[in-house]
Amino acid sequence: MKYLVTGATGNIGSGVTRCLLARGERPCVFVRDAKKARALFGDRVEVRVGDLSGSRASLSAALAGIGAVFLLNSGPKLGVWDRAFALAARAAGVKHLVKLSTLDVSTGVGTGPWHARGETAVRESGLSFTFIRSAAFMSNALGWADSIASEGVLRSSTGEGKIAFIHPDDIAEVVTRALTTREYVGESLVITGPEALSYGEMATRIGATLGKTVRFEPISDEEAQADVGRGPYAAALVDIWRAVREGRMALVNEGVERVLGRRPLSFDRWVAQHAEAFR
Repeated sequence: MKYLVTGATGNIGSGVTRCLLARGERPCVFVRDAKKARALFGDRVEVRVGDLSGSRASLSAALAGIGAVFLLNSGPKLGVWDRAFALAARAAGVKHLVKLSTLDVSTGVGTGPWHARGETAVRESGLSFTFIRSAAFMSNALGWADSIASEGVLRSSTGEGKIAFIHPDDIAEVVTRALTTREYVGESLVITGPEALSYGEMATRIGATLGKTVRFEPISDEEAQADVGRGPYAAALVDIWRAVREGRMALVNEGVERVLGRRPLSFDRWVAQHAEAFR
């Protein structure tokens, strides 16, 4: 079967592409920047250039000959783009679509409503699907790198609330399993990291890896909003941080272990892999 990976030069898509390469596949990657894709993967992939917000004709060309696809979309227009892509995929004869969604579909927090509309669009297309409802990524912590490196501080409006960040490698492996097997057709797989941690606890763990003290400094929603600016995505972030503070984001489940047969990778491991970013 021929696989297409969208967002293949990004955080999760590149991981899925590497997983497929490790299986001996030569996947197609659907990217805006062919040079970036070649720099990452060389000639081991087939590059198809385009945009998920592009025309039906361009999507059809990208999907020609594809058997299964990984779909990664973002933004408030996600539902519209997911619908167009799913319909184009069905028309092109794609057999299965794996969509990276969010566990916030069930809570309505942050980007949850965007992905809920995307899931509905995929269902209504009639295409075989698997939804991966993931917790927030450990790599989101890179947003703290500058303040930790320069000031030894992590500022957030999350208070003492906890969240079970998940390692991007776990997401990529779960996606690849759903993409290459028929074991999870029609399922919405919820996956989280191995433990729920407060931002203060994560600051302490980053500090322990760096060999220095990293303080957690709570800020208000208004201060958080000022830091990220305005717009739909900024508002979604502040909503997520508020939900963390209120104790609504602390879910830990066994989804990764169910699919991969092992425990999820730890936050400590992720920090050790990316310590230089915080120095």
